[in-house]
Formats: sequence, C-alpha cells, structure tokens
Amino acid sequence: MSLKGKHMLCTQDWSREELEEILVLAEDMQRERYTDKYARVLDRRTFFMFFYNPSVRTRQSFECAATELGGHAQFLEPKSMRLKTKNTAGETIEDAAKVMSRYACGIGIRILEDKIGSYGEGHALCQEYAQHSEVPIVSMAHDKFHPCQGLADMQGLRQHWGREQVKGKKLLQVWGHGALARSWCSVQESILISSRFGMDVTLAYPEGYDLDPRVIEQTRENCRENGASFAIENDPVECYQGADVVYSRNWMHPDTYRDGELRKSEEIERALGYPQWICDEEKMQKTNDALFTHPMPIDRGHEVSDPVADGPRSIIYDVAENRLHVQKALMALTMSDLK
Repeated sequence: MSLKGKHMLCTQDWSREELEEILVLAEDMQRERYTDKYARVLDRRTFFMFFYNPSVRTRQSFECAATELGGHAQFLEPKSMRLKTKNTAGETIEDAAKVMSRYACGIGIRILEDKIGSYGEGHALCQEYAQHSEVPIVSMAHDKFHPCQGLADMQGLRQHWGREQVKGKKLLQVWGHGALARSWCSVQESILISSRFGMDVTLAYPEGYDLDPRVIEQTRENCRENGASFAIENDPVECYQGADVVYSRNWMHPDTYRDGELRKSEEIERALGYPQWICDEEKMQKTNDALFTHPMPIDRGHEVSDPVADGPRSIIYDVAENRLHVQKALMALTMSDLK
C-alpha cells in the first residue's frame, strides 16, 4: 500500500495495517540505523517544524530523523513569522500551507496548553493545515493527540514482549499528581493505540479528571472490536491490580480552560491536593511484574518515584529512543517514494 502524502494527526485515523507498516519499518530502521540502507530516502528534501511550544525530545528526534534519512529539518517559530492570528494581520493558514507545500516534503506542528484558549483549538489548527497542504501534516503533539509518542510507546511494548504478545496484556493508564497542567495528548493517544492493538485498558484518575468523552467512546469501541476490556477507576491503589504495564502521567482537569484562558495556577493548586496519586514501589507490587513507561519529561517524586522510574522494569529510555525510529519510518512512508 502507498502511504505517500497521508497526514498523521492521530493514530486512530490510520488503519491497523497502516500502523503495522510504520512499526515494522521502524524496527528495521533501528537495526539498520548506521548502514546506508535508508540513508538517502529524503535526499535533498526539507521537513518544516512549527514549534508553537518548546520541546526536548521532539525537536531532537525529528532533526535526527531527517538527517539520518539524508534530508533536513528546519526549525520554525510561528511567533517570528508573519502569520494571521485573531489579533494580527498576516498570511492565512490556507496561503501558508500552499506556499510551504512548494518548499518542503512535510510539515510538523507542535501546539500545546498555553498556546490555545480552549481545548480543541490546536487540533482545529492542524486540521486546517491538513485541509490546504499538498504535503503531509504531522502532529508533533497538539492538545488532543500525540501520534508519534503513541507509536513509540507501542514499539517499546513490542520490543519487550514481542510483536504478537501485546494483545491481551493490561495497560494501566494512571493519573499522576504534581505542579503541572499537562494536556491530554499523550494519554489519549496511548489509550487509543493500545486498544487498537488488543490491549485491555484501565484508565484511573481522581474523580473529575475526565478525558475527552469522544476519545473514551473510541477507546471503548476499539476494545469491543478486539475482544478487550475497558474500565475506569478512581482508586489510586487498587487500580494497579494485575497490570502488565503502568503508564503514569499527569493531565489537566477539564475546567483548566475557562473563558478562553488556561488557568494554570489554579490547576497546579488543585493537582497538588492528590499526593496519593503517585506511582511507587508499593503500588507496583500489585501488578503482574509490570513494565513502567512515561513519555517524559517526568515529574519525579510526584508522578512516579525514582526507584520505579529508574528500576529494572522501566522502559522510559527505550521509548524515548523509539521516537526517532517511528518518526523516521513515518517520514519515509509519507514523504518519499519508499515502498
């Protein structure tokens, strides 16, 4: 199948077979990383990276990916460009997307938390670029989804369990407390892709910290289609029972956006009131010798204790490395003539 030109805003938009193609290619790219097999896939091609928000792994991994495929990744900050906004004149998204399509082989967009006034604005912006672009638009994390993180998470589980051993395993997606106001993107992507690959999913959080109802329904449907279970729990201890992998991460309360503004200080004060929601060694004892994962950066001592994050069952650094490999595979399949 040809995936050239296909946008990646969420893994839910892709078929299971298409996702499998990315993951299988990513595995081979990891094995062949320092050979010439894929060294000219993006020869003389440029990938534009729009960073409304800063990053650590995202910029590094995409720049490395483009370089290792023989291309170039160009860092762009929208604030330094003459783009139209609600309050300023400038180039429209339609015009910008069409012009940049003449320059680049693909466009990545990262827009999170404080760069939007309400949940969904970041996703809408990515969709508008995708509507007008003639080259693939890739979400590098936006308010709803983080597809490359989801792919890296799945590659990490397959590395440790085997390709065919993921189905039937139990994911505990658990809220972690801390001085944070993090978007839902990594968490929502995790439960979507895990349920697509046949995992049982338990989502655990303090009462009130609900995610997007549409994403929850999609996850339920994925589980039904794959003969898997889906559960929501509000107990910070019992939810660990029988888990095969624990993914502890903070996410913001739905009320954090109000009147077109991110109320970060209010959310931090609220979240710090749940210190019992930390992943620690005692809770991990209730699991099925579970792996621990996290998309990073980790709020150590709040989301998870150091002995768990640094323990022998932690795969956080493997998953972080996988961002490079899955992004290389995604770029190769959508931005080149690789078959």
